[in-house]
Amino acid sequence: MDIVLYALTAFLYGGLAVAGWRTHRQGATPLVASVPAVPVPASAASGMSGAGRALLFAALLAHGVLLHMTIFPNDAMVFGFAFALSAMFWLGAGIYWIESFFFPLDGLRLLVLPLACIASLLPLVFNGVHVLSYAADPLFKLHFLIANVAYGLFVIAALHAVLMLLVERRLHAMRGGGGLTRQSAASNDGWLSSWLDTLPPLLTLETLLFRLIGAGFVLLTLTLVSGILFNEQLLDRALQLDHKTVFALLSWIMFGALLTARKVSGWRGRAALRWVLASFVALLLAYVGSRFVFEVLLHRPVV
Repeated sequence: MDIVLYALTAFLYGGLAVAGWRTHRQGATPLVASVPAVPVPASAASGMSGAGRALLFAALLAHGVLLHMTIFPNDAMVFGFAFALSAMFWLGAGIYWIESFFFPLDGLRLLVLPLACIASLLPLVFNGVHVLSYAADPLFKLHFLIANVAYGLFVIAALHAVLMLLVERRLHAMRGGGGLTRQSAASNDGWLSSWLDTLPPLLTLETLLFRLIGAGFVLLTLTLVSGILFNEQLLDRALQLDHKTVFALLSWIMFGALLTARKVSGWRGRAALRWVLASFVALLLAYVGSRFVFEVLLHRPVV
């Protein structure tokens, strides 16, 4: 059953990603349309059709069932860095799916779906995981759920920041090129410029970015609090200053500083975006890095 879900998930993500990129390169109508493709401007092909959203929902459903079956077999818990990445991109794709009803985020879809496809298959390659004996504990399940939703929000926020840096870099290049028009810049830069043309304006992306970071920060705070409570219950001490805890606290401080600077001084621009990515890297090291080092490099189980 698991292998069928792996194949179905990868097929749906991969098929939607290939169709999306093909449609984008041809400048055609939204993917999974029921009529022949008609060339249109790249900015017009900025959303999914109803059938495309339905297929993406099916991919999310298959991926979610797959994660539940492989992470929680027989009231135990199997986990590792590959499962962590798979869960992160499942949540990231789910957040994109919700956002797509309100904003034209075609450029983000073209980035998220290939990554989700690859991440969904990683547990087949890296399955050196540790089975947790306390997986049935309600407090641990709450901690695990909140943590994964928080990390999913930060995955999308990091992708937003990357796209915003690309857009901002292109705008600076256009200004430095003597006021090149969008069309002439697209003809000079090729597919990358036409891809960036599918994104909403920078101010819209910025609003979405800080909305995601704000929600993620609240959930990350709850993750740390629930982790402290569970650690106290399990080991009779609130904090265990290991690799994961140090980087989780560092990312929490960095995201908190970013939101504070945004609130107090309206911090924005390249420096703020780079700070977002640095904060996400710290979180990634806490969430995935420790498991990767132990499981793949040191061949040791994660306790």
